[in-house]
Amino acid sequence: MKKVLIASAAMWASVVAAQDNQIIHDAEFFVLNAQHGDRWAEEDAAIQTRLAELKEEHGRPPNIVYILWDDQPFGIVGFPGIQQTLGFSTPNLNEMAAEGINFTRMYSEPSCTPTRAAFLTGRIPVRHGMGVVGMPHEYAGLRGDEVTIAEVLSEVGYATAHYGKGHLGDIEESYLHNQGFDEALFTPMNQITSLYDTMGSAANATLGFPNIGPEDPYKLDDPGLLPEGWVQTIDGRKGELGEEWGLPNNEWYSRVDPESQDRMISFIRRNAEAEKPFYVQYWPNWLNFLQPDMERNTLNGGKVAEAYHRLDLFVGQVMDELESLGIAENTIFVAMADNGPMVHNPPPGWGMTQIMFSGGKGDFTEGGVRVPAFAWWPGTIDGGQLVGDMVHVTDLFTTFATIAGATDHIPRDRVIDGVDQSSLLLNGDTFSRRDWVHIYQGHTLAATVKGRYKQHWISADPGAASGIGASYYDLYQDPHEESPHLVPLIHTLGQFKMMRMRHELLKEQYPDKPNARGIPLTGLSNARPETLAIADRLERNLQGLPVTVQEFIQRQPSFEMMDFDWGD
Repeated sequence: MKKVLIASAAMWASVVAAQDNQIIHDAEFFVLNAQHGDRWAEEDAAIQTRLAELKEEHGRPPNIVYILWDDQPFGIVGFPGIQQTLGFSTPNLNEMAAEGINFTRMYSEPSCTPTRAAFLTGRIPVRHGMGVVGMPHEYAGLRGDEVTIAEVLSEVGYATAHYGKGHLGDIEESYLHNQGFDEALFTPMNQITSLYDTMGSAANATLGFPNIGPEDPYKLDDPGLLPEGWVQTIDGRKGELGEEWGLPNNEWYSRVDPESQDRMISFIRRNAEAEKPFYVQYWPNWLNFLQPDMERNTLNGGKVAEAYHRLDLFVGQVMDELESLGIAENTIFVAMADNGPMVHNPPPGWGMTQIMFSGGKGDFTEGGVRVPAFAWWPGTIDGGQLVGDMVHVTDLFTTFATIAGATDHIPRDRVIDGVDQSSLLLNGDTFSRRDWVHIYQGHTLAATVKGRYKQHWISADPGAASGIGASYYDLYQDPHEESPHLVPLIHTLGQFKMMRMRHELLKEQYPDKPNARGIPLTGLSNARPETLAIADRLERNLQGLPVTVQEFIQRQPSFEMMDFDWGD
């Protein structure tokens, strides 16, 4: 029977691949397409007509602006009543939601790197080894043979830019100016690097980095566990070497977001004046672990609320800029968070909190992967929409490509998880093409959602291993996933298993790949001596071992490739 199913999965993929302009989606899409394909084709024809009319009206395809920030739960923005109880407000983001679509069921990945990689490639991160957050030195990053949204849009004449947090690896292959962006100012790692200076060590916020105490007479290895030579920010242009931007310390870290905002506004103005379509993304570093609270703008006073105040001001600036340039009606603006809040050991006083769902950053429960998200496009997206359809962050890849007229440049040799949601954007609630999502924790399939129901594949119930565990949830009645069912939902067991089997059988036809590996922080024209020494130090540390540097890099144990037993 398994051989028959494998053959069926291979047949689906080969049939799709043989059809011109057809994208290979995950197996569940075939099930839905068989039922709704004729209607979807009619919707697509109408959408193409609408997009052609917009292009004729404005003289070029729509611009796309995308903002992605960190670690926030669904409900914390876009809902003034909830904000009132939390002691802060985001009037511009709330206006964006009120004048466009407020998504109530946007799914991300459980943490930073996976969500960012999923968005850029339209592929869940297990497919390219980007399912786990990286830390310096990572010796790894996003593969060069992945095709990003920047590369797809560049093929049809878009100017592309990234500003802010990258967090997609520390190897040259993963640099964003080497991943399709015309220009990029980005941090290879995450906000933890804001602690990596003497202030962080003095405040006991980071231990042993840098060493500001007396010399340790027992220390034999220098630098030992310290990621010496790490680079905080890289400035790059497509086809050129990158440059270290500033120094790796908190003072320069605090400059990245303001510089990114200035560059983004300048990029928008330049391309508007040149009448060139553009795609620009701003992923703020959002929080500075050591930023002094010199000014309180909210009653809440926590770092998250204050960060929202700053972000909201910039969102308002972007909306005003688009309108003053006369391009708002030819620009789609999407803003969202990358995963749920840091509820496990959060920094005290920051105000990271759960709202409707349980769990947060790193979890496969809804609190880890249900995030605030909004779409604003005056004249095209009707305002005042609360959309209950299921959407996944990978869908933005395919949807943006459709809006830009670039779907011919989406690869056909791999599974693209993102489905085209342009009908949802233009037609509104109930027009989604997704009613499922597979949720991975790292590279382990942890849960599957189908409509209102969810099965946890990772379960603390002792009966789960034998197939009769209480691991089924009704997300409408139990959004906290606190009351697992057995008997009331056991009838879904076979269907969930079939969903998982279809998903995994197609993966056999299109196998997952590991992330890319390499020497960290090469390809920088102004690299400091400490940065240049990384490769020499690695070679020195391998002396006497029966392995080359390249063999070590490929073989090194990493969280990405470990098969964790999560147990209970």
